[in-house]
Amino acid sequence: MTGEQASEAIVFTETVPIIRIFDIAKAHEFYLGFLGCKVDWEHRYGDNFPLYTQVSRGKIRLHLSEHAGDASPGSCTVVYMQGIAAFHAELIATNYRYMKPGLEDQGGRLEVQVTDPFSNRLRFMQLTST
Repeated sequence: MTGEQASEAIVFTETVPIIRIFDIAKAHEFYLGFLGCKVDWEHRYGDNFPLYTQVSRGKIRLHLSEHAGDASPGSCTVVYMQGIAAFHAELIATNYRYMKPGLEDQGGRLEVQVTDPFSNRLRFMQLTST
């Protein structure tokens, strides 16, 4: 290692979880319709291949994958945020028939937890104390 390489700062810029999905229509209903994300891009290696896609909302980016080796269903992702009460109200107003999440005071943070159709949980958290 040269001196120049050794002095280079290590900076982690972002984490993007991969979430396993099995049904594109159900994934879109949940991630786009319920959570308010948008599709940034989609990728398949060819016709009749599994989908790998990115959805986002604000600074949240999630990779959704039909590929069996990418992730296991039943994962849990934590998303820190501000404005959680407004987000909770927005979720309830969508009237998504499969989920009516609560806004929970967890002592030091407010939390809204949702579960997608594939048993993956997303915990939206707003810190309320330092």
